[in-house]
Amino acid sequence: MKRPSPLVTALALAAGLWAGPSLAAAQIATAGAPVRSGGYADAADYRIGPQDMLEINVFQVKDLTGPVQVDSRGNILLPLIGQVRAAGRTPDELSQFIAAELSKNFMNDPRVTVSIKDASSQRVTIDGAVVQPGIYPLSGPTTLLQAVALARGPDPRVANLRKVAVFRASGAQRTATIYDLSKIRSGAAPDPQIFGNDVVVVDTSGARSFMRDFGGPLSFLSVFRPY
Repeated sequence: MKRPSPLVTALALAAGLWAGPSLAAAQIATAGAPVRSGGYADAADYRIGPQDMLEINVFQVKDLTGPVQVDSRGNILLPLIGQVRAAGRTPDELSQFIAAELSKNFMNDPRVTVSIKDASSQRVTIDGAVVQPGIYPLSGPTTLLQAVALARGPDPRVANLRKVAVFRASGAQRTATIYDLSKIRSGAAPDPQIFGNDVVVVDTSGARSFMRDFGGPLSFLSVFRPY
């Protein structure tokens, strides 16, 4: 019996079908839904996590400016304000919160900027036809090309660069977006952002097309093709 390609296996696992025939599992999002590159607007959508290193800048206030690490509980400790919940917030949301706290008793119209210096809490899984599959940390904003490079690149013997899937969970919904890595490399297509907990699967050349494999029990699935 011929084994399905890595991409087909990953799509089935993402839909919850490998464990049984039920179609009640979270489905792959329909292709008719509006899509942004990589499923997110930009790196500003990044959610801070424990152990991340942040760079906080309060304009013209040196004592409140500098690197701060999020502790294992997701908090940071700041002068004047004290303990602040950082985990789960975007850099912009945290900037606004700190500015609001400072404006209560200490400053008039504080200008606060929070940026990600090291995204230690974020991991991405790279699987399929790559040289070294595994789970890798994301150190700041990372594109699809950069993520695949973490796994030492596509396997030159078997990788199908035209079918690279990015699986992403958003609440109860899981989506899959198929990218053409060869077009991204040549500059013919944009290089999408990769986020923590994404799963990237490079398909294998020579295997049956995953589109044809979506007959029978997988026929209800559809995937995004952003370009």
